This record gives sequence, structure tokens and C-alpha cells, in this order.
Amino acid sequence: MTANMPSHTAPGPLEVDVCIVGAGPVGATLACRLAADGLKVAIIDRAALPPMEHPAFDGRAYAIAAGSRRLLEEAGVWQRLPMESCDIREIRVTDGRPGQPPSPLFLEFGRGDADQPFGAMIEARALRVALNASLHATPGLHVFAPDEGVVTRSPDGAVIRTASGRVIHARLVVAAEGRRSPLREQARIAVTRLPYNQCGIVCAVAHERPHEGRALEHFLPAGPFAQLPMAGTAEHPNLSALVWTESEKVAHRLADLPHDAFAHEIRRRMGDDWLGAVNPVGRRWVYPLSAQYAQRYVDTRLALVGDAAHGIHPIAGQGLNLGFRDVIAMADILGRVHAGGGDVGAADVLRRYQARCRPANMLMLVATDALERLFGNDNPVLRLARDVGLATVNRITPLRRGFARHAMGL
Repeated sequence: MTANMPSHTAPGPLEVDVCIVGAGPVGATLACRLAADGLKVAIIDRAALPPMEHPAFDGRAYAIAAGSRRLLEEAGVWQRLPMESCDIREIRVTDGRPGQPPSPLFLEFGRGDADQPFGAMIEARALRVALNASLHATPGLHVFAPDEGVVTRSPDGAVIRTASGRVIHARLVVAAEGRRSPLREQARIAVTRLPYNQCGIVCAVAHERPHEGRALEHFLPAGPFAQLPMAGTAEHPNLSALVWTESEKVAHRLADLPHDAFAHEIRRRMGDDWLGAVNPVGRRWVYPLSAQYAQRYVDTRLALVGDAAHGIHPIAGQGLNLGFRDVIAMADILGRVHAGGGDVGAADVLRRYQARCRPANMLMLVATDALERLFGNDNPVLRLARDVGLATVNRITPLRRGFARHAMGL
């Protein structure tokens, strides 16, 4: 256990405004953002934080939308990234089949569609290092990890008793524990799940030619194939992250292929050879894909954020950014209540948080589910309709820019 406070032989109860359970990217960012606004915050995670940093490159990365980047800057996290990020300055959306050129009808978001980069790619390990540093450097923020807490909630507040023997009194408990949130289950908040029977393959590739900040979303019958630009290294000056969807059996079979065969399958899905020769580097990861949503985000002295509240298909790369939007909303609402001397865990405050987040999150879930069903098939009629749709949006500048701004979280 570590905490930004003097140690005492027999410390009394720790009084905080908010206790966050779960120190993943969403929970840790929320803790730093609330503390930056002057709230007293405790965060608990059953895992030790340093092992999460993964000192070796492992191929995993996050696409951080422009609005999420602003949040990380305000939380003091972005400034602590130990390595460079890579701006996403162009996004091309295409449709096709493996081993064939993409459809000539496409959608492209270019540099003239926004006054700033659409987002940035950062390595997963870099964000973890920055979050850990921020958690321990932010005044008013107490970190308990590795540790666990037993939460008792009442209309007057919450009491958290940690396995390390500490008692924490909080006005609000935030569940940031992920899709299988024990606090959500304890509150008997029902969850609806949508299985896709698909897996996402995640890895990185070095390539012959520079990406120049361009990302690719190439829709294939089995699901989307995304290439995301990353900052290069001394060993691999031209580097990109890949995320693509396949059926469960095919995904595991592909991930187990020898190096050259795996590289061949990547080339078949790139649509064209604009990056030149590609060479897989780092580890390969396979994740099962599903969507889910909680029927409500709040209970007595409890709020859900991130994957505890919602999970969507990665087709638009919005999963983590959707969690960060929860953080933005909660920080805005709680910051105003705290500044006015109010109770940050009061029922009307939590209702405002749910009203602000849940409808927008449900729209995103419905949109990504519809996109997966529209693009994840080889029906010739639907192929023509979606290709014409992409080209139509591409030609209507205000519509294209509106889509871009929404995806940026601005």
C-alpha cells in the first residue's frame, strides 16, 4: 500500500470525497482529474501498479481521441508520458475483401477537416507509466495497491474497509473495475450482453514506407481491419498498430501462424501496399469481442464508469474514449458540486451524471453494433449500399467534418 500522506502507527479513518475501485486507465484518470480539481480521492486496486507498466514493447496501443487527450492533459497524465505519441492526421475508410484491392468508393478524413489532429496513438505501457507517476504525485490522492476493499453503502455515505486494515469514509464510491464489476453486481444492477462470437487480433508491424500520420479502417466480410500510426523507434522507424476482427476459431488460428505466414495474412488484409513491405513485431494478442450495457449507472452512493457501465464493439476504436467521456462528465459535475460545497454523492448529483452519459453511450453502442452488422458481411446489395454511403459522406464536407468532430470527442 502506498499513499500520498504521512505514515502513522495507528491511522484513524481516512475521509475522502470519492473512493474509486479499479486503477485501470479510466479509474486512474478519474482519480487524477478529480484530485486536480481539489477533491480528496482514494483509489484501490487488487493488483500492484508497477507490474502493469510492461517494460518491453508488446504491440498494444491506445487510440486517444482529441477530447480524451485534453482530459489526460488536464489530469496531469499526458505530460508524464515517457515516450512520444503519434498524431493521427488522416483517416481513410475503405471496403473490400482479403487479397483484393479496396473499393474505389471510400471516405477520407483529411487535414482540412479539423483544426487539430483527430487523435494520437500511444503505447499501452507508456500510458500506464504516466498514470502510475501521476497517481503518486498528485496531492490529495491516496493510492491503495495492491489492496482490496469491502464497501458498505448507506444514504449517508460509504465505508470501505481495506484488506490492509485501513478504513475509508467516502461520500461516493465509483466502480471502475471493468466488465465484470463486483460492485455493480453487489448493487444488483442488471447488464444486457450482446455476444459477437468474434475475436480481435492486436499486434504491431514495422513497414517499409512512412505512414505520415494516416490511419486505415478497412472493412472486410469477417470484420474491420484497422491500421493505426505509431511513433517509430530506433529499431523500427516506421511502425503501426493493427487491430482486426475475425471469427473466434480463425482469429486463434491466425495468431498462431509462423512469422512469414502471419505477415502474408496481414498483407492480404491491408487493401493495398501503400506502406510497402510489412513485418510483424512484438507479441500477438487475441481478445473476445462482445458488447454490453448496464441498465443504470448509479445506485445509493455508487456510480459506474468505463467498462463497468458499458462495452462496445471496437469497430470505431471508441471503447476507451467512451470511458474517458464518462470521466469528463463526472469530473465536470462533481467539480461544480464540490466547488459549491455540495455533496458529491447525493442522489440528484448521480442522476445528473447518468442523464448526461447513458443516452449518448447507448447511441454509440447502437451505432457500433449497426456498423458491425452492416459492414461485417459479404452481401452484394449491402456492399454496394455501404460503398455508396461512404462516398456520399466523403463528398459532403459539412457532414464529413461533423462525423470527424464527434469521433474526436469535441
